Amino acid sequence: MACYLQIENLTKSVGDRVLFGDVTFGLNEGDKVGVIAKNGTGKTTLLRCIAGKDDIDSGKITFKGDLRVGYLEQQPYLEESQSVLDACLNPDMPGSIVIKEYEQAVENGDPSILEKAIAEMDSAGIWDYEDRLKQLLTQLHITDMNQCVAQLSGGQRKRVAIARIILENPDLVILDEPTNHLDIETIEWLEGWLRRSRTTLLMVTHDRYFLDRVCNRIIEIDREQIYCYDGNYDYYIRKRSERIEAMASELAKIKNTLRKEQEWMNRQPQARAGKARYRIESFYDLKERSKVNLTERNINLDVKSSYIGSKIFEAEHISKRFGDRIILDDFTYTFARYEKLGIIGPNGAGKSTFIKMLQGIVSHDSGNWNVGETVRFGYYSQDGIQLDSNKKVIDAVTERCEEITINGGHTYSPMQFLQKFLFTPADQQKYIHTLSGGELARLHLATVLMMSPNFLILDEPTNDLDIVTLGILEEYLMEFKGCVIVISHDRFFLDSIVDHLFVFEGNGVIRDFPGNYTEYRSYQKDNDVHQADSGNKPKVSYEKPKSERKVKMTYNERREFEKIGKEIELLTEEKSALERLFNSGEVITDMDVKSRRYNEISELLDEKEMRWLELSEKD
Repeated sequence: MACYLQIENLTKSVGDRVLFGDVTFGLNEGDKVGVIAKNGTGKTTLLRCIAGKDDIDSGKITFKGDLRVGYLEQQPYLEESQSVLDACLNPDMPGSIVIKEYEQAVENGDPSILEKAIAEMDSAGIWDYEDRLKQLLTQLHITDMNQCVAQLSGGQRKRVAIARIILENPDLVILDEPTNHLDIETIEWLEGWLRRSRTTLLMVTHDRYFLDRVCNRIIEIDREQIYCYDGNYDYYIRKRSERIEAMASELAKIKNTLRKEQEWMNRQPQARAGKARYRIESFYDLKERSKVNLTERNINLDVKSSYIGSKIFEAEHISKRFGDRIILDDFTYTFARYEKLGIIGPNGAGKSTFIKMLQGIVSHDSGNWNVGETVRFGYYSQDGIQLDSNKKVIDAVTERCEEITINGGHTYSPMQFLQKFLFTPADQQKYIHTLSGGELARLHLATVLMMSPNFLILDEPTNDLDIVTLGILEEYLMEFKGCVIVISHDRFFLDSIVDHLFVFEGNGVIRDFPGNYTEYRSYQKDNDVHQADSGNKPKVSYEKPKSERKVKMTYNERREFEKIGKEIELLTEEKSALERLFNSGEVITDMDVKSRRYNEISELLDEKEMRWLELSEKD
């Protein structure tokens, strides 16, 4: 295996704080590496240093010659005035320059310039680039190629940026939190692509299923050092526990030896003059090694809910729409005491609007919400914390509550309470606009829990929390003596917490599924198999090419690739038309025929998209 990247003695500091020191590791062809660490310990900085976005203090970063590298930032930059199509044509990619020159030649109309541009397009072999781009964006649910970037949501921008990187066909792709702001369907699509792709990967993510299913190596940043594990996330969890136990045992031995040596050193000064020099040096070395602190500072969520009565809330015939877009259509439901509900669905289906209507933040068109008198909502919004960013942390929290009473009478000052969420007295003097994403998430969580809510509504709480904090939050919610509604794209988080799911399918359709997310996906797959079997249609599977060497398309494969692209476009249009018909409320006389056709189209699309991806990975 070729060595793609070698990191030697890399050191990086921010101010007087060392993020990592003398770090050394390498990436070989085919490695899929996940980087794990607590918030603020340098995960993103490490990726930015490797990608050349940040300077390093010392060390060496060496890439294999002519290596194509793609880098996805947490907040990808796209030119606001560009169209989606233009935004995907990376100006740093040679193919994009050729395409631009060809488009200009067509506009110019000069035969000699056009002939030269056509020859360059032939030489680069990128006549199908635009078709490939359109097909890829369609799979990522971006259908309007001419839409202005300024009009895109955060999730749409992330998908456009992902499409651009895939089309660059990099040898090494560096991804910083690629799952943030994506819906579960898109996350699973990206997960599948990375698993099938031969591209080497270096990635930071808190999505544990993503790490487990994609990565074959884990790198952990801990106490300014790097620890490497040759396995997936599940393997890392086991081996990390063994490492911590071994370090604790070694530290105990060091401290025991140090006590004996301290006694030896404490003897009369005149006796010490004759002591062996090497033993004195060894004593000071032991003393330095004994200063290692293996205790881990974690947030303390020891905040109990206030009493909640038997009546929670009832939704009676709720309807809501924005123009032609239906959010709820005659929705009726009675929420039970201690219920834990997960909400999933594609971006734009109305998940956030639903929970805002429940709290009265957004008005409904018709129907009634009946909320129990003892219900006290605690709302963690994906829009972020609503505090004055120009104020200090302690001042902003004190303005909200000068005295915090939790757990039946225990009283804390804001300063004491914030320390439960890892805000030291020094951290509390920071201005809110200077906080990192993880610090903002912890502060947001603190302001929610300090009111002792008994009904927690969490809208995408996992975006900026590290894996350790997520685990603590999961344990807290599992034991929480109140009600919980969670909107999340984190499948592990949903599986750990919820009793059942509301599946927002669009156009006001909500399915109540009695189980967690993994059980729902299993149900979906079994249902798809049942429908396929009932249609008596054989499934076609395509095996991934065994060769790890990149090969070019044959002439017949090129024609097949172009044909499949057009077929996917037509099938997608037909599927969308049937979905609109099913959701229209019209009487459908041949429902059985159209249902069979819809299932047939879904199966065909899966087959053709898989084949399209296999062919697209060839040069």
